[in-house]
Amino acid sequence: MRDARGMIPRPGEREDGNLNWVKAFHVVAMVTWFAGLFYLPRLFVYHADATDRISVERFKVMERRLFTLMTVGAGATVLLGLALLLAMPSYLRLGWLRAKLVLVVLLVLYHALCGKFMRDFAHDRNTRGSSWYRAFNEAPTLLLIGIVVLVIVKPL
Repeated sequence: MRDARGMIPRPGEREDGNLNWVKAFHVVAMVTWFAGLFYLPRLFVYHADATDRISVERFKVMERRLFTLMTVGAGATVLLGLALLLAMPSYLRLGWLRAKLVLVVLLVLYHALCGKFMRDFAHDRNTRGSSWYRAFNEAPTLLLIGIVVLVIVKPL
């Protein structure tokens, strides 16, 4: 019997309706995470250029709140991804999935770096200018493109 993708499930693996719920919430969590990954470095751009105390303090609050939300999204994305892997362990043999996991690890590292920069700003220790943060802001876009291409096209 074929699954929802028209593929025959591997032995010992069965895609049922419950797995589709996990996939759906995995995507929702990923979108939440990426919203933060796209916007937090943009806040860093503006924060690096801010000179008045009111703006600086406002950026600190916005960054902290956004980082909390994106951390929830990141955690849910990773946990739901692990649930998918546990449900379909033979997928780990697929090259596209292994490549995707490498990009996800890079995203987690990028996320951690965002946390470090947020803490630096919170303690008035930022040493980088807005131009540096503009360039830094491009990384999640490149990683997202790579992940989507790997998942949809499955080139490996």
